[in-house]
Amino acid sequence: MFSNCANRRVSGNFRHTHKLMKYIQPQVFLKSYTCPHCGAISKQDWWTRSWNNSVNHSRSENPLRVGLCDHCQSPTLWVEDKMYYPDTGNAPFPNPEMPESVLKLYLEASSISSKSPRGAAGLLRLSIQILCQELGESGKNINTDIGNLVKKGLPIIVQQSLDIVRVTGNDAVHPGQIDTDSPETVGQLFDLLNIIVEYMIALPKKVSGIYNSLPADKVKGITDRDNK
Repeated sequence: MFSNCANRRVSGNFRHTHKLMKYIQPQVFLKSYTCPHCGAISKQDWWTRSWNNSVNHSRSENPLRVGLCDHCQSPTLWVEDKMYYPDTGNAPFPNPEMPESVLKLYLEASSISSKSPRGAAGLLRLSIQILCQELGESGKNINTDIGNLVKKGLPIIVQQSLDIVRVTGNDAVHPGQIDTDSPETVGQLFDLLNIIVEYMIALPKKVSGIYNSLPADKVKGITDRDNK
């Protein structure tokens, strides 16, 4: 039912590196985290400098910080506690089955997530709106679209994930009680969008492929059973 866009393929540097595994958000001076370059949870080596290149004080007093991934040897550049390179931000890698139209917004949100968590939250809400369109809804009213998907049998865990991103992303545009300036909150929204794509696109596609590989007589037997 929800696999109508399962045959879409996403492109970009993230496609071959994404895996549904534990994600550790990059943080300055953390001993290991998920590398934004290679996607591996890897040890990070750190060095620091002051603005005048002095190294006569503790590293916590130096505003310029560089982490080096032990796995791919690629650097991250930080000014105090904000990562400025790479500009993909601190977001998890996108699900490889994410539709292209949604992926573009996801990557844009990722690129500003460190600098503007509120802006990233707003873009993720728009991503949900576009995803509803990909799933056959109008995309004009997210709340209505989610309600229609629920009527079609949307799993409760996906409905809740959609509503969390909808409500939190809307708060980024109309500030309320939810702290959309929090990188942790926005990081959870990225996770939820990946979960939504996994349930609504990736898993149906995978199951459909396995089901279609069953022997023809077995499929006929299942069809006959269901038609009784």
